[in-house]
Amino acid sequence: MIRRVGERALLVDTGSLAASHRLDARLRLLTDVEEIVPGPETVLVVGGRVDQLIPLIEQLDHSPMHDLDGETVDIPVVYDGEDLPEVAALAGISVDEVIARHTGSEFVAGWLGFAPGFAYLVGLDPLLHVSRLDRPRTAVPAGAVAIAGAYSAVYPAASPGGWRLIGHTSLAVWDVTGDSPALLKPGTRVRMVAR
Repeated sequence: MIRRVGERALLVDTGSLAASHRLDARLRLLTDVEEIVPGPETVLVVGGRVDQLIPLIEQLDHSPMHDLDGETVDIPVVYDGEDLPEVAALAGISVDEVIARHTGSEFVAGWLGFAPGFAYLVGLDPLLHVSRLDRPRTAVPAGAVAIAGAYSAVYPAASPGGWRLIGHTSLAVWDVTGDSPALLKPGTRVRMVAR
């Protein structure tokens, strides 16, 4: 289903994250699209000529879609987060097992939100699905590696946050001076590597 959002945008219901990633990749090949925002089961498309985009999106949406071979990014992580012991206790496993399960998870950047460059990484080992903090922190440092619910993330900049901190990385995931500021784009595969 395709719905209009204002005069210059469309919201496409895709039904799945994988379909959102495939549609996002195809739409990025178009020159008349200004912005594409994939979500878990939707893609927002902002363009100048919305009426001309509808038939094209319908054609893309119904054409066969094969799995995308996304880029893989290795993120070096020092597992020293202040919430690591509590995550282990909540999961009923050792700290070493938390680290093994986190590094063994097959992550994919699902979508970006919350803050510029903040990628929601799907694929977290189910045993590590722990709740957010009851009281968010007023400051989380850039590079903090965290988990909450079914997701993991790397905080791209210092900000408030309620996710459980399990480590940190020196790898910059957001660089406003780069051609593409976000290192982790939707569909990017991510490997956490313990340091």
